[in-house]
Amino acid sequence: MKNQISSLINHIQHIGIPVTDIAVSEAFYRQLGFSNVMQSPFKEDGETGTCIMMKNKSVIIEMYQLPAHKLNEIRDRKDGHIDHITFDVDDIDVAFLALKSASFQIIEEAPVFLPFWQNGCKYFNILGPDGERLEFNQIL
Repeated sequence: MKNQISSLINHIQHIGIPVTDIAVSEAFYRQLGFSNVMQSPFKEDGETGTCIMMKNKSVIIEMYQLPAHKLNEIRDRKDGHIDHITFDVDDIDVAFLALKSASFQIIEEAPVFLPFWQNGCKYFNILGPDGERLEFNQIL
């Protein structure tokens, strides 16, 4: 089973970082040679947040700014600001079923669609032994 699951992962797709001011963060990462390759709104508790993907060569950093009423959650974090590590997969449904059948703790009931990138993407998360979130993502 271990070999079957490891063969599903292509590479780290991106690292997600919650930010309090997306324009400031975008400018900071531009100074490091990153460029904005994707930007999209998303809904959180009925309000709109913003997500951007900044890329430099093969490194992608996802930065997202939650709606105003949730920004204190980011400011008050005590354990760092990297939110999740994402693995790229070829088939999100195959990955979901393989991890579910291997008894990993999956957060979502099924892969979730987001209107990111040109045709969207689907993802789901598992929890690691210390509560870390590992996301599996397929860009459609």
